[in-house]
Amino acid sequence: MNELVRTLPSPTLPGLQLPCLNTGNYKGWLYKWTNYLKGYQRRWFVLSNGLLSYYRTQAEMAHTCRGTIPLATAHIEVGDTCHLVLTSGGRSYHLKATSEGECQRWVSALQQARANSTLLMHHSDDSGDEGPVPQEDRALTQGVLKTLASKLDDLSTCNELIGKHGAALQRSLSELEDLRGSADGTDRVKAVNERATLFRITSNAMINACRDFLDVAESHGRRWQKTLQYEREQRHHLEETIEQLAKQHNNLERAWRENPTSYTGVERSQERDASDENDEAEFFDAMEDSPAFITVTASGAIQHKRSGSNQSMTSGGMSNDWTHNENDTSGTNHMQLRRTRRSRIPDKPNYSLNLWSIMKNCIGKDLSKIPMPVNFNEPLSMLQRLTEDLEYSELLDRASRCHSSLEQMCLVAAFSVSSYSTTVHRTAKPFNPLLGETYELDRQEEYGYRSISEQVSHHPPAAAHHVTSQRGWTLWQHITIDSKFRGKYISVVPLGNIHLVFHSSGNHYVWSKVTSTVHNIIVGKLWIDQSGDIDIVNNTTKDTCRLKFCPYSYFSRDVPRKVTGVIEDRDGTAHYILSGTWDDKMDSAKIVDSSQGCGGSEGKQKTVYQTLQPKLLWKKYPLPDNAENMHHFSCLALTLNEQEDGIAPTDSRLRPDQRLMEAGVWDEANTHKQRLEESQRLERKKREAQASQALEEGKDIECYRPLWFEKRADETTGESTYVYRGGYWEAKERQDWSQCPEIF
Repeated sequence: MNELVRTLPSPTLPGLQLPCLNTGNYKGWLYKWTNYLKGYQRRWFVLSNGLLSYYRTQAEMAHTCRGTIPLATAHIEVGDTCHLVLTSGGRSYHLKATSEGECQRWVSALQQARANSTLLMHHSDDSGDEGPVPQEDRALTQGVLKTLASKLDDLSTCNELIGKHGAALQRSLSELEDLRGSADGTDRVKAVNERATLFRITSNAMINACRDFLDVAESHGRRWQKTLQYEREQRHHLEETIEQLAKQHNNLERAWRENPTSYTGVERSQERDASDENDEAEFFDAMEDSPAFITVTASGAIQHKRSGSNQSMTSGGMSNDWTHNENDTSGTNHMQLRRTRRSRIPDKPNYSLNLWSIMKNCIGKDLSKIPMPVNFNEPLSMLQRLTEDLEYSELLDRASRCHSSLEQMCLVAAFSVSSYSTTVHRTAKPFNPLLGETYELDRQEEYGYRSISEQVSHHPPAAAHHVTSQRGWTLWQHITIDSKFRGKYISVVPLGNIHLVFHSSGNHYVWSKVTSTVHNIIVGKLWIDQSGDIDIVNNTTKDTCRLKFCPYSYFSRDVPRKVTGVIEDRDGTAHYILSGTWDDKMDSAKIVDSSQGCGGSEGKQKTVYQTLQPKLLWKKYPLPDNAENMHHFSCLALTLNEQEDGIAPTDSRLRPDQRLMEAGVWDEANTHKQRLEESQRLERKKREAQASQALEEGKDIECYRPLWFEKRADETTGESTYVYRGGYWEAKERQDWSQCPEIF
């Protein structure tokens, strides 16, 4: 025993209690209360370093944490039947274990972790007035790590001995119980006392080793934290310095070009010619690491010189103003209207209604299945909102005249962004179209196109849209809306692809839409945001464009609603940088050079793109006067519900609840809306009953077939999609609507 004592760290005073060794790190399954719809859900919890984190599965630990609870300021309350409640930061977490024993183990681990976190926090506060720690050399760091490793070895040795001698003590106590009253009792009691003494010495040695390890870790932990913070500040300062140096270098080059003799006294024409390539230059960080670009704007006074493969975008036979803004007031389609269309609708009534009182019981449900009054709608259907994407169709007209596919891609990308410009103030919900509902928009006289759309499915809600233009392009799309109410916000995810084909070149573009989110459902002013990526692919030339819609953040220094993009050819070479906002304008800048820049936030090298001065691709039209009282409708949106002659009886303009809402008669509109929805439910039940009867009789089930669209396999993606089968405009010319169902 004496030999054992000499090999162990010096024990502390007897009577100290050793805390559980496993309370620092603990993990396992618990049930966490989520909401009244889903109740308790099984989650994987991990307790480490005073933080309780939870995940859906163990595999998520590598990439996604669902939440973290700091235990230093948490309150732990134990309930009955395996329940416990953690309260931290004003929020309560209701947890449930699978058994009483498991619950007790978790409570012990949490309480010990909270106590340790509180001590560490107080120690950190007490030592907060220490001076700045200088950078440690490598030898000191290695020495500290060696000391910590030695202490860990001591802890491991003590742990093994405690287990060994604890088991021996337990056996001795059992034997003593069996020999109570016998002659051997005295010897057994002596053996038990010796083993108990040995166990106490080992336990105290364990306590001492734990304290030594903790002291070393705490004494150097804060030093390392300050060193890390110092390195972070230095890196940030270095990045700012590099940016300033790049700007100064650019200014010096420009000044030297303007008057080189004042710097060198020697005329160096060859160097000037070589540097002219960068006269009208901006520098952009590549968007792989960050959507924000650092721009260095150079003087545009000197005409850019290009030749050979670096010719400007006008080399393909286009005029020099291919990117100029054609939607100013002097050249807009609005000034070319051959027919006077309405420019206002009745003002929106001021009805007050609590949205939360209606939607609080609908968290997690599909938005299309939530019955809501017209108070939260706008007097347009989803089919009309799809058609509203054509607000800036002149972008496609200009694109159809481009001989360069890369120029064309710039305008197609601007068109894909422009479709969101009308949504910035439009937080109201469009009407869900009835199954078989259609909407046509004939603008051949004004804009050269005509559009037809139809609701091809009700659950899930899906619409098909087809547009043909006399100015050289055809567009079609099949969009399914996946909308969810999440409590604080509503997310609308359009599923499906948009196809665009230009007649002269045959270029076939495909892209999809981003997610729209309406915030502040519970309290505050409603506002909408667009976020996600749009990947535009030219299936003919394999050119690509990735547009990134940056989500709004209170902590971001970027402009709100920012959109950035890079256009690359089939070989992955970048040719254009796109930048702007989805509610205002988009610019394009020709890339003339690229190089590897400084390290990014994650240690990756950024590519610096050197470009010409940006040129305007698209700018939003101003809203009409009094738009705030007309649902913030644009000039095109104001005309979408205008009465037309000769339209199909299923057209959205003829929907009674929508027309009554536009007129401001909301009570009657709600009555008609309920009638139409009930009629649609009865019709759906009738189709379901017919399908069940056909299934019982062994007959083929006759599914619903849209009137103007048919389902086909997409040639590019292989997915099943609805495309226009034809016949609508011929039926309109004949005024033969006998095939149309009565849905209103």
